[in-house]
Amino acid sequence: MEISTPVNRIPRVGSAYARRLERLGIKTIEDLIYHFPFRYEDLSKFEAVSEVREGEVVTIQGEIWQIRNTKTKNGKFLTLATINDGTGTIQAVWFNQPYLTRNLKNGQRATFAGKVDNFNHLITLVNPEYEVTRENGRPGIHTGRLVPIYPETTKVSSKWLRSRIKPLLDIFAHRFPDPLPAEVLKNKNLLDLTTSLTQIHFPDNLTLAKRARERLSFEELFLIQLNVLKRKTEWRRFQSGNAFQIHREKIEAFLNNLPFRLTQAQNRCLEEIFKDLQKAEPMNRLLEGDVGSGKTLVAAGAAYAAYLNGFQTAFMAPTEVLAEQHFKTLTELLSSLGVRVGLQTGSRKWKESFDILVGTHALLSVSTQFENLGLTIIDEQHRFGVEQRAKLRQKGKTPHILTMTATPIPRTMALTLYGDLDLSILDEMPPGRIKIKTYVVPREKRNGAYDFIKKKTQEGQQAFIICPLIEPSETLSSVRSARKEFERLQSEVLPESKLGLLHGRLKPKEKEEVLTKFRNKSFDILVATPVVEVGIDIPNATVMMIESADRFGLAQLHQLRGRVGRGQQESYCLLFLDNYSPSSFKRLKVMEKHHLGVELAEIDLQTRGPGEIYGTLQHGVPSLKIASLADAKLVIETRTLAEKIVLEDETLQRYPGLKQRLSEKSPLHISPN
Repeated sequence: MEISTPVNRIPRVGSAYARRLERLGIKTIEDLIYHFPFRYEDLSKFEAVSEVREGEVVTIQGEIWQIRNTKTKNGKFLTLATINDGTGTIQAVWFNQPYLTRNLKNGQRATFAGKVDNFNHLITLVNPEYEVTRENGRPGIHTGRLVPIYPETTKVSSKWLRSRIKPLLDIFAHRFPDPLPAEVLKNKNLLDLTTSLTQIHFPDNLTLAKRARERLSFEELFLIQLNVLKRKTEWRRFQSGNAFQIHREKIEAFLNNLPFRLTQAQNRCLEEIFKDLQKAEPMNRLLEGDVGSGKTLVAAGAAYAAYLNGFQTAFMAPTEVLAEQHFKTLTELLSSLGVRVGLQTGSRKWKESFDILVGTHALLSVSTQFENLGLTIIDEQHRFGVEQRAKLRQKGKTPHILTMTATPIPRTMALTLYGDLDLSILDEMPPGRIKIKTYVVPREKRNGAYDFIKKKTQEGQQAFIICPLIEPSETLSSVRSARKEFERLQSEVLPESKLGLLHGRLKPKEKEEVLTKFRNKSFDILVATPVVEVGIDIPNATVMMIESADRFGLAQLHQLRGRVGRGQQESYCLLFLDNYSPSSFKRLKVMEKHHLGVELAEIDLQTRGPGEIYGTLQHGVPSLKIASLADAKLVIETRTLAEKIVLEDETLQRYPGLKQRLSEKSPLHISPN
């Protein structure tokens, strides 16, 4: 067997367990060894039976004097054992595990670990972990040590994982080549890889477990940083683009004729983009900013600069609705300057000539031709796959690329996930933008919230009601589903109102139809799942009601909140909870005070971790095995080292271990872009 061997070929695994392991992202021996514990149970301290007390968690070692199965009055199995360690005897009991009498026999010596309780008026070990004492006296893996507890799935317990991982470690731990150079290990005081893999799973003590975690976290983040920086360097080295001349007078005339003044943030971001456009190497920049912060205007400035240099611009959006919005905005901004703006979507083909072509993935079709593409703008770039983005790049001779996102990205995540892109942040809202009044609503005020929505819709305004699920769930019975809530609201709560329903199972054309009807005011209220998170502009919508808000990250709530407040009327966001615990309530109260997405994303990163920031619909966020993007110190440290190594040797010829590791398809080879 090799580290790349599929898990179904491991002894005592088979196809059924292989399918279960796949739910944990485990497909190979390497994946299994890199499935790390998230905590340890300290079962290392042995106690004499004569000294155990009720309520304690203890480990004892002794001889099984008797073990037998019996049945309770209601027909359930009990397995009872009597254990003696020379200082006394203690009873152990297991529920509904009759097979234990095949594993444990009278006269065997074994180790037992668990909680001591009172059972049938006797001091008893209840459902203890057990392990038959080895003849060679070596410590076990389930008892008598720091016992690893792993992320689990149905029918794959930590005990099962321990029993499969330990023999694999004994065979393979030393076969993993250490990618970190010897000088890095020495300078950073890091354990070698073999020791780290052994100690992370079965540590001799907590200090070594901590050091193993530190080393593996360092390696994981460092390799990601190195990967994106190497990609960035290669982009600049091997790509040649078109150096634009920035026609200052014409661009300033365009900006000065706008009915509003640009914010300092918009001016700063435009200057960063213009600086890139003047270089022969193609721009590769990410523009991040909240809904309403003015990203489209900045993009228009870049597209106008391309037009003044005789180049075309491709502007790709993830949905027809968003593409139409950009088409309308760019036409209003630039058509008076002679710029021809076109629109190409699945339902609309543009047959005239153009300087800027706005569209959906339809821009990628073979029939869409650009005579002189110089700039590619991609909105909400995480919604497009790597292949789609590559196709759009190929439409011209290495065009400059500007990607945009309204997703708030904390700095540490931007450095790690988008380290190959230069970053511009719109961290300022235009003056006069009305802040959305946000309230965490107690459950007793729910009917009052419905009355408020009814009042607003009677005044001619519109509302969103967001539910996290499409259909009711047996396991999440308290969570409101969009379909059931739509039916309940329409028949019982708001019968006079016109309601629409939008969710992810609708076909793209059906979604477009629902949104068009909502925009045209055929519906007063749109009940929806979080598919409305990005790219929907309904200026007449003033109320956003979010069910089960405690199940969302703050950044995702902020993006949902951004669906209202797009007109001139005062707007509101009402947050309801499933779990009204003090911690959930406190976390959501932050939404009442903070109105910048980057701030909320930073708070969520510290309190809930990177996996919770974007919700389940967000693509491109890596599933880290052990490191945390919330560890700002380690992110900066690994970034600095990666920059130093790439600067010294961008081809990594002096670092064959690193070069080999980056070329492998492995758990640590993450390429989000």
